[in-house]
Amino acid sequence: MLALRPNCECCDKDLPPEAADAMICTFECTFCRDCVETRLSGVCPNCGGNLERRPVRPAGKLAKYPPQMERVFKPQGCGQAA
Repeated sequence: MLALRPNCECCDKDLPPEAADAMICTFECTFCRDCVETRLSGVCPNCGGNLERRPVRPAGKLAKYPPQMERVFKPQGCGQAA
């Protein structure tokens, strides 16, 4: 089950469960599309893997399977894209 983290690890932008601009790697590191494209060159700064659009959990499933509430914010690990 995806954690659906609530924010971008680089800029701390809110990324609610229905966010179309949420991007994740295979370890569920979460970033907004803007940071992925302008700062990260599509590569996760934590694991080196690629970043893809995060799936949207159907609204009817959010009560039973809520998104993660804990925010992860690591601006020091989000350098400029090469």
